[in-house]
Amino acid sequence: MLQLPEKYRYIVVEGPIGAGKTSLARMLAGLSGSAALLEDPDANPFLPGFYQDSARYALPTQLFFLFQRANRVRELSQSDLFRRVTIADFILDKDPLFARLTLNDDELHLYQQIYAQLKPQAATPDLVIYLQASVGTLIERVRRRGVSYESTISEEYLVRLAESYARFFYHYDAAPVLIVNSECLNFVDSPQDFDLLLERINAMRGVREFFNLGN
Repeated sequence: MLQLPEKYRYIVVEGPIGAGKTSLARMLAGLSGSAALLEDPDANPFLPGFYQDSARYALPTQLFFLFQRANRVRELSQSDLFRRVTIADFILDKDPLFARLTLNDDELHLYQQIYAQLKPQAATPDLVIYLQASVGTLIERVRRRGVSYESTISEEYLVRLAESYARFFYHYDAAPVLIVNSECLNFVDSPQDFDLLLERINAMRGVREFFNLGN
């Protein structure tokens, strides 16, 4: 069984759609016997509509994800992280990123009021693995996995989303961040790439480090 560093009891894998965060989070959890704390986009009934008509469905889509993420985090805050490592594919702090990207001013104001009332006291991750990739790669990966309602995701939206993630993690300082350029990496199908990532995780000493293939 995979042994993660003892100091990492709560690890979050993050990144825009197509970056591979959920696949990597599942893999880390499965190989280490850890608990997996995952988003469930397929449970959101508004998401297919959002990709067809974002202006109409942005608010209900956003609020559904907010409630889902808050409930997941609330469950985590009630568990004993010292008894079992937890691997998640989201942090609640990034939720407003999507709201600012998709909501109009009135909707955003309403969202911010709900977020302030709903946000639970969340545990702080011991490590965040932030996956990056070019927009072209994100599009190719989204198309390749063949989820029907994702087929209408525009390149413009992915550009804005990737830029928003980059800005968010540029300022994020709540936990150590390993920034991974996943452009040429395949953690699921390449054991060598996965082993390289584990080496970087074990070698983490600072609060912000970068991992590019060959560096």
